[in-house]
Amino acid sequence: MKEFMMIFRNEKTDQPKPSPEQMQAMIKQWQDWIGGIAAQGKFVSTNALGYEGQTVNSNGVVSDGPYAEVKEMVGGYIIVKAENLADAVKLSEGCPTLFMGGKVEVRDVMVIN
Repeated sequence: MKEFMMIFRNEKTDQPKPSPEQMQAMIKQWQDWIGGIAAQGKFVSTNALGYEGQTVNSNGVVSDGPYAEVKEMVGGYIIVKAENLADAVKLSEGCPTLFMGGKVEVRDVMVIN
């Protein structure tokens, strides 16, 4: 099996922060979705990304914020194992990001020896 990374993208919004109850419901959705992948033996790792960061350009200029000039933010990722790209894309079904109007970018992981 090959490894694939799913990158979770959402548009930046000015929506109010969710309530603690809403946060718990969202966390459960993520746990259930990732748990389903793990139950198939296809889970490798995952992490969410925070809001603090800087972007380093090729000319050495460092700017504040991760991609502050674009509307879309990368919120996190998961690495899964699948036979091929089509199987990895199928694993993205049910991803909570999709229910929030976001996107899941699925990419193969290149192993460099």
